[in-house]
Amino acid sequence: MNDEFLRDALVGLTAGPKTLPGKFLWDETGSDLFDRICHNADYYPTAQETALLPQVAADVARAVAPGVTVVEFGSGASRKIRTLLDALDSPSGYVAIDISGAYLEAAIRRLAPDYPGITMVPVCADYSKPVQLPVSAGPGGILGFYPGTSIGNFDPRDAGLFLERARATLGPSLFLVGADGTTDPARLERAYGGADGLMAAFHRNILTRLNRECGADFDIDNFRHEVRLLPEPFRVEAHLVAIRPAIYRLGDRSIAFAASESIRTDTSHKYTADAFQALARASGWQPRALWQADGGSFNLHLLQAEA
Repeated sequence: MNDEFLRDALVGLTAGPKTLPGKFLWDETGSDLFDRICHNADYYPTAQETALLPQVAADVARAVAPGVTVVEFGSGASRKIRTLLDALDSPSGYVAIDISGAYLEAAIRRLAPDYPGITMVPVCADYSKPVQLPVSAGPGGILGFYPGTSIGNFDPRDAGLFLERARATLGPSLFLVGADGTTDPARLERAYGGADGLMAAFHRNILTRLNRECGADFDIDNFRHEVRLLPEPFRVEAHLVAIRPAIYRLGDRSIAFAASESIRTDTSHKYTADAFQALARASGWQPRALWQADGGSFNLHLLQAEA
């Protein structure tokens, strides 16, 4: 049994309103579902970042020394890293950090044969907590990489804490971070609502995990996926909403649901370029460069931490 998952789930599901930690969305099934979501045309961040990243990678390559070690947070399928590794001058190592161990190992097995000169180190860890690198910096120092919109899964306070911990993990380094600045309701509804059903399956998988790993008895079909746009700070919340009243078992507790009662399973905060850079400065990083897609709808920030 996953003791941490059970403990955290009981805390969230016995609170009001009910929540589940978004980090538990990322088992092998959840990671695979999200990878499929990223290929959906409505999920705009992937397309915007994919178009922007080759230019950014070339610019970053000029800013780092040969032999750099790249450290990616939330590496997932390790697809975006290819663009960066191809642009860099003789990178010496790649450290991939992800919470889903099986998915991480499979991604590294696919990646490693194409880069025989780069030492590949998978690290299965919850990067919302302090992480110590298992390798020393290469001759070119360290380049951190946190692509996509995952920084938005933290509220502003926790995003600041993540940036502080990343600074401790990476030491003197550069750090390339993606952040979503989109506030258009229609675009967000399409992206996070997921008309193809994949987004719903991604979020409902967390209940499947509770049943499988923690001995719960949730009726998955009694929950529908719902997206909510909320202000101050502007964010998108994902909820699983009970269709009928029900009582479920989790551990030694009974979890009661009224009809239409929801579980918040994830949040995506949206950061303008100025707001993110202010957050970075407050967390010990200095903004060094900014690249924008679609007038700031998606941004890639290059940050620097001195010794």
